[in-house]
Amino acid sequence: MKFYIGTDHAGIELKDYTVELLKQKGHEVIDLGPFSKDRVDYPDYAHKVSLAVLDDNTAQGILICGSGIGMSMAANRHHGIRAALCHDAYTATVARGHNDANILCFGERIVGKGVAESILDAWIASSFDGGRHCGRVEKIEA
Repeated sequence: MKFYIGTDHAGIELKDYTVELLKQKGHEVIDLGPFSKDRVDYPDYAHKVSLAVLDDNTAQGILICGSGIGMSMAANRHHGIRAALCHDAYTATVARGHNDANILCFGERIVGKGVAESILDAWIASSFDGGRHCGRVEKIEA
């Protein structure tokens, strides 16, 4: 699977961990930054990742900030993006299965490395269920 990933200064450590973890698991990761703990604005990176995912519909996105809330709000401003704030494996599974989410958001101040790994594993193992969920996703996109 191919991922575009971005963060702000509050999520840099978990982003770096996530990049390495995904590469170890055999996934392609394009890190859109930032690359230091210098203060940056999360919407800038939410927009970068969202535009990359919209341009490459075979890829998924990952956005990390302190809580994940700001990233998910900014990403969801883009038509065609369905960014889901996930705090555990179950929410990641449902986000993919029921909502056809294409960007995963979580917060470094909320989840630790172990939980982040379980979220990523669930996200990767899940896919859109279709069926009764198609009409709902179409309404989101309308």
